[in-house]
Amino acid sequence: MAIAALSSGVTGLNAAERALGNSAHAIANIGTQGFQPQQATFAENTPAGTGVSISTRGQELLKVDAPSATNLATETTNSLVYKAQFNLSAKVVQAADQNIGTLINIKA
Repeated sequence: MAIAALSSGVTGLNAAERALGNSAHAIANIGTQGFQPQQATFAENTPAGTGVSISTRGQELLKVDAPSATNLATETTNSLVYKAQFNLSAKVVQAADQNIGTLINIKA
C-alpha cells in the first residue's frame, strides 16, 4: 500500500512539474507574435489509483502579425494551482516514506 502511494505521489510530482513548466513557457512567450500556448490536461492512470499523467495539446502558430494568445491571468492562476498540486503530491510522498520506514522498523 505504501509503495503504491509513493508511486502515485511521484507521478503527481512529475505531472505538476510538467504543467508548471508549460505555464511558465506560455508566460515567457507572452510578447511573442502569433504564439499559441499549449493546454495541459491531467488524466488518472489505469488502473485507478496508480497515479496521474499529463498531456499537452500541441501549439500552433497564429498569423505572424497576430498578438500572443497567452492570457496572463489564466496562466498565473494555473501556476498557483500546479504549485498546490506539487506541494500536495510531495506530502503524499512524505507520508508514504514515513509509512515505509515504520514498516521496516516493525520488522526489524
